[in-house]
This record gives sequence, structure tokens and C-alpha cells, in this order.
Amino acid sequence: METLEFKIRIKAPAEKVWNILWAEETYKKWTGAFCEGSYAVSDWNEGDKIHFMSPGGEGMNSIIETKIPNEYMAFKHIGEIKDFKELPVDEETKKWSGAMETYRLTPDDEFTDLAAQVDVVEKYLDYFKEAFPKGLETVKELAEDRE
Repeated sequence: METLEFKIRIKAPAEKVWNILWAEETYKKWTGAFCEGSYAVSDWNEGDKIHFMSPGGEGMNSIIETKIPNEYMAFKHIGEIKDFKELPVDEETKKWSGAMETYRLTPDDEFTDLAAQVDVVEKYLDYFKEAFPKGLETVKELAEDRE
């Protein structure tokens, strides 16, 4: 596995960027870069399960390993979901089970630096290198929107 890092500088307070990342409506907007119509099922509490889902019922089951509001969120990916059900961890899943995905917000005057890191297996490197910057650009647009 390889760890990819993506950074973006956003002219908005960390609290606003945090809310854009994890509020249901805006989460759907920026994660559309990965899969149109994607969503998450979670109570968003540290230690809780979270399901990252596509509209077709496929996705990943994960755990919110660390949550420091307005500062840091870490997900540990455990296994796959098919037909809205968690699948047992198999040999293929073992290759990436335990992979981490983290988001760090660092305030700097009127800006917030958002850094995302994700552990990726080789076959998905190009996909994430393309999709992640698009997703973060959407976060930036939503956070900088003056409405």
C-alpha cells in the first residue's frame, strides 16, 4: 500500500471547513468526485462504525478511529459492503484492511490548510490521484462560498 497526501488551502475558518466535510448534504457534494450519489451512514462519533456507501449498495465499512472536532478525523477501513451488507474479510480484503484515511485542518489567519492522507492499494492509485483533488476543490468552493 502507498500513502497519498493531498493538500488544499481554503479561505474559511476551520469550523466551516469541518462542517462542509462532514455535514450530510455537503459531504454528498464533495464525495461525488469519487462516486456520484455516495453517502455515509454513521453517528459520526469516535469509535463508531461508519459505512461509506454508493447508491447501489456497495461500499466500505470502517471505524472512526479518532475525531477531534474542527481539527482531525481518522477512519480505519475494515472491509467491503455489497448489497448493503458487510462482507467477511477475505484474502483480497486482507491486502488493505486496516488502511487509514485522515483529514487534518490547520488554521492559519483567515485560511485553513486541509491535508488528507489515504492508504491506497496499487490498482486504485491513479483513481485516487484524480478524484481526491477534485473532491477537495469542491470542499474549497463550498467553504469559500459567501452565501
